[in-house]
Amino acid sequence: MIRRLALAAFCLAAPLAAAAAPADYVLTDARIYTEDAGRTTAQALAVRDGKVVYVGDDAGARAFVGPATRVEDAGGRLVLPGLVDAHIHPTGIADLDVCSLESRPVTLDALVPFVKDCIARYHIAPGEWVAVQQWNFTGGNDPSAANPTLRAALDHASSVNPVALLGNDGHHGAFNSLALARARNAEGKVVGLSRATLASDFTQFRKVVGVDGAGEPNGTVNEDGRDVMGAPDLLMVNFQALMKAPEKVPERLNSVGITAMQDALVTPAILPFYDTLLADGKLTVRVNLMQLYEPEDFKGADGRIDYDRLLAGAVAVHRKYAGSELVRADALKIFADGVLEGNPYAVPPTLPDSPSIKPYLQPIFGPDAAGKLAVKGYVDLDSPVCVAERAAPDRYEAAGAVAAFVKANGFHPAQCAISSGKLQHDRAVILEYARRAHLAGFTLHIHAIGDEAVRTAVDAIEGARAADGNDRTPDTIAHLQLVSPEDVARIGRDHLYLAYTYSWMTADPSYDISVVPFFEHVSGAGFAAFHNPNSYYERQFYPDKATKLAGATLVAGSDAPVNTRDPQPFVNMQIGVTRRQPPYPPATPDERLNIRDLIDAYTINGAHAMGRADEIGSLEVGKSADFILLNQDILALADAGQAEQIGKTKVLETWFMGRRVYAAPKP
Repeated sequence: MIRRLALAAFCLAAPLAAAAAPADYVLTDARIYTEDAGRTTAQALAVRDGKVVYVGDDAGARAFVGPATRVEDAGGRLVLPGLVDAHIHPTGIADLDVCSLESRPVTLDALVPFVKDCIARYHIAPGEWVAVQQWNFTGGNDPSAANPTLRAALDHASSVNPVALLGNDGHHGAFNSLALARARNAEGKVVGLSRATLASDFTQFRKVVGVDGAGEPNGTVNEDGRDVMGAPDLLMVNFQALMKAPEKVPERLNSVGITAMQDALVTPAILPFYDTLLADGKLTVRVNLMQLYEPEDFKGADGRIDYDRLLAGAVAVHRKYAGSELVRADALKIFADGVLEGNPYAVPPTLPDSPSIKPYLQPIFGPDAAGKLAVKGYVDLDSPVCVAERAAPDRYEAAGAVAAFVKANGFHPAQCAISSGKLQHDRAVILEYARRAHLAGFTLHIHAIGDEAVRTAVDAIEGARAADGNDRTPDTIAHLQLVSPEDVARIGRDHLYLAYTYSWMTADPSYDISVVPFFEHVSGAGFAAFHNPNSYYERQFYPDKATKLAGATLVAGSDAPVNTRDPQPFVNMQIGVTRRQPPYPPATPDERLNIRDLIDAYTINGAHAMGRADEIGSLEVGKSADFILLNQDILALADAGQAEQIGKTKVLETWFMGRRVYAAPKP
């Protein structure tokens, strides 16, 4: 913790220089990593009226000490500029008393009493939704004879409440029978999600609804399929409770050193959250709002999208905050795809929904010798039996026909399907929306995870820049789990901003089995099976270093509350350096960054992405006095080969606009 100096002693050591007006605050004996153009390190800084007025050595700082100046000693600790989280969902990060699994993997048997306890603890009346938050959709979920599916487990938990498991990524969900029965078709009629309605009313959702051996929904429903039941939304489920204490969000951000952020999904319903914080003077972070509008919601009677009406709403929000020092609404969010995970537990296994440059493989899953799920083989999509199945799929609608096919061939007939996934919107819609957004003066922030989605995002940004001739806007692609070599080069050539979540760049066999077998021919399970260094997936897995070397600008986005409500910037930095989560080896180790790259991503690069590099991102004279004091030197740790300790870093103090907004509790 910062130690306060005796002002008299400090002043006696060197008389005040007449030329320097006294500062409000002076910090000395620090290791200040300034993030200026030369990445220089300083010893002291001075602050006046919320701005940095001096950065240099202790001797020079003495000239800024006056009778009312507060002088403090950092004890040699590391000081960084305030951190920038360039992709976060802040309304979901507050610690509230809610029913949450906190991403813990649990078996289906253990899930039953957990949900029952939530219903009792929160006094949820019959008929009301039970929303179980932060469900780990890839870890745990082991079936049993009593609970063979998520639907069965949630039915055992409640037969009088609709139950929703809200995936910790915002894209996955699971439901009981009562919830599935609430599904409404396009005409608003309650018809329920079932084998019959998946073949009629909800054919567009067949790829995002898991089914059992009889073709009935097994409880898993992902992406837009969740909307037909009116299910709670991950980011809005706690909104009313949050509005009673909205300051919990900036307090949490400040506690981990974040003083600026980009809210990666802002609808009009979220705006009261920021309005309240601004009115109460409790917004202690700068914010860029990434406005989200679904183009399909603006279709006219002729079926055409009314982009003018869509953009009029976005412009109105932009103007609303045009005079705000803290909030801007200069960017539009577009989803190019959903997520890359399939569901190996479904019958047949659900393929990834994100679009792929090449068609997905059809792996055959089964238990290994230890009873754990593993890859047992692959369907030959060119075999005569699959060619015949695709020619007449109706032959296998009856349960008996399916069972006979499985017995004869060892896999479900639906696994003869050839699929490359799909974009979140029609490609033409994404390209036109991006073009019009640029022409209206907005920056683009595009969610793209799979390789074809990333390719489409690059196409959209290039088209938008060609339309308005402006290639200097900090257009950003978020996530980029898989990027083709050709698009790595294009991203670099276009100097795009990339919002990676570095903590995702690890090996995790329980997760990997939901992705890798659909891209690569593997056998069995475990690290060696899923992380072949010569495979396309492994080589192109989160290519952060490759994209940086190509010319992209790396920024950092926690995507919290995905996986965890904690934005955990230092965990992200650690894994960005190591790409390792023990006990497994690093994933794609050639893509490891150095700690200075990660600090750049979290500071000056993030400031550029927000269009605020003239205000924040580095500790230089004239910029806002946003800085943090750490309990350990992450630069020294990385340089000493101890990067695995970076994630344990704690923020001792956070300063925002020259004011201390967080101080760690004293031991």
